[in-house]
Amino acid sequence: MAMAPATAAIAEPVETEAPESATAQPWPPARSGYYALTLLVLATMMNFLDRGVFTLMIEMIKRDFELTDVQLGLLLGPAGVLFYLFVGIPLARLVDIYPRKIILSIGLTVTSGITALGGIVQNYGQLFASRMMVGVGGSAHAPGTYSMMADYFPPKKLPRAIAVLQAGFILGTGLAAIVGGALLGLVADWEPTRVGPLLIRNWQWVLIGVGVPGLVIALLLLGVREPPRRGTIAKGKPLPIRDVFREVGRRRHVYLPLFIGLAISSIEAQGLAEWRAPWMMRTYNWTPAMIGAWGGLTIFVAMPLGVVFGTWLTERLSRKHKDAPIRATTLVFACATPFAIAAPLMPTGELAIIVGAMSAVFAMGASVPQNAAIQTITPNEMRGQVTAIYLFMFTVFGALGSLVIALITKYVVGDEQKLWMSLFIAAAVMMPLATFALSRGMKPYGQEIERLEAEGKL
Repeated sequence: MAMAPATAAIAEPVETEAPESATAQPWPPARSGYYALTLLVLATMMNFLDRGVFTLMIEMIKRDFELTDVQLGLLLGPAGVLFYLFVGIPLARLVDIYPRKIILSIGLTVTSGITALGGIVQNYGQLFASRMMVGVGGSAHAPGTYSMMADYFPPKKLPRAIAVLQAGFILGTGLAAIVGGALLGLVADWEPTRVGPLLIRNWQWVLIGVGVPGLVIALLLLGVREPPRRGTIAKGKPLPIRDVFREVGRRRHVYLPLFIGLAISSIEAQGLAEWRAPWMMRTYNWTPAMIGAWGGLTIFVAMPLGVVFGTWLTERLSRKHKDAPIRATTLVFACATPFAIAAPLMPTGELAIIVGAMSAVFAMGASVPQNAAIQTITPNEMRGQVTAIYLFMFTVFGALGSLVIALITKYVVGDEQKLWMSLFIAAAVMMPLATFALSRGMKPYGQEIERLEAEGKL
């Protein structure tokens, strides 16, 4: 149940909303804003296109480098976040110091360039290192993107701009399945190519092809207009991180259910996303092209439906309940649980994809109220850093999902061909736990909203 893009989407604009003193400052021309938005949609698409295509070629990588599922689990998850743990926040802070278009361009250059260089790696260690560097390049993308959007579009137009920006995530994820699957089908019969001392395998040509277009978009980003900064940037530095943690700890009864629910669900959701292609290949003998065609079509239907459904449910519940965002999130998690558990048990690949798509609908539905809840209860001057903590839970625990499933396969199931059983166990354990954790936050969240309203802060 991938939720990261929507999380980032709500976080930055709320934090950087202009105070009254900044309203006299003219907004950039609409044409400049929409041109930048178009390029940022494309940049977001390239970030998710790389990740999606890479998961489709996992079985080929396993075969050519003679890897175990545990090694694949490390490659799919932890490899992408190891450097993020150490340089992600420092890189994100550069967004507040230097022109954001430059940071975004450099980040996309690193992501796309290293993706293309993955086409010439010769062993597992080199491939692992390349995936770490791809994670570094993408760490500043969300902070820079949403910071720029908040300075390009006035508050009344910002939600529409953010909705358009989500197309980058949906396009990247969907095209990764369709285009990536088609490309892998095209090169399936290619023999390894010797280029000097390098041996380039068929799947590596796909990495090269996917990486190069991002370099063009990175160059175009340098030509966008850097919008003047507004909002909290004029008030000075944000709260020190120790004060942010102190405030979160003081209201842990409100925050922890949200953080814990997200962390647990991310293990299952991202683990499934990373292992979906190997599961379909091993269980139903599907090819990457088949997985891509079916998966891409369901993504283009399921994810937009989820965003609409989550927004509608939250607004409807808010008419009667103070805890509407948490109540809505708990409900959609409860709805997603049976579909997530049932998908690996389906007798055919088509049914498995369709049932999984139903889980994806509720996943995207959860992203709307979850993040609205975080932004509503968090003081303005610490929203950015609290959101960073929230995203940290999603990124790090989600990255562990692929390894967790690999370990279940090795130590519980004991047979790599029964990967479906590992996915079933992960969903049956993680999803009910995540739903329960979120449900524990409904009452304290409602009480917090009442307190903030009584103090005139809402």
